[in-house]
Amino acid sequence: MLPDDLRHVMLREIDSVRAELRAYPDDASVWAQPAGLPNAAGTLALHLTGNLRAFIGAALGGTGYVRDRDAEFSRRNVPRAELIAGLDAAYRDVDAVLSTVDASRLDAPFPAPMGPFQLATGLTLVHLAVHLGYHLGQIDYHRRVVTGDVTSVGTLSPKALATTAS
Repeated sequence: MLPDDLRHVMLREIDSVRAELRAYPDDASVWAQPAGLPNAAGTLALHLTGNLRAFIGAALGGTGYVRDRDAEFSRRNVPRAELIAGLDAAYRDVDAVLSTVDASRLDAPFPAPMGPFQLATGLTLVHLAVHLGYHLGQIDYHRRVVTGDVTSVGTLSPKALATTAS
């Protein structure tokens, strides 16, 4: 049950990142860098796409995706449509791969190290879900600071979670 629960949470979070990006008034504001915020929302979207596609898609699912982590942090002014298309691909990877992971596999070593550490698959998946949620929160905060709009896009909606599970 845990892999499927993680799949539902991660799919909701990816949906929420896309909703956050769509809530910006224009492409330029996604790349604004106010003082005190280390990353623009665009950078975080690229990073999340690369992270999910590399660890879940390629390492766990064998998709063949090749990550360019340096580009995730150096590219600028990527249009929202391209950022969302990358998140769409990450969504498909997470959905396809995690729907095939059996709970008996969670104690086995994850097929790729996390930096210098070799972790169990279950712990790695929890880490990836928390990492996604952490950066989603940063994107939400960035959007609110840049736009002055404090309206939520419903990122933690239980209804949204229930929708991904159906």
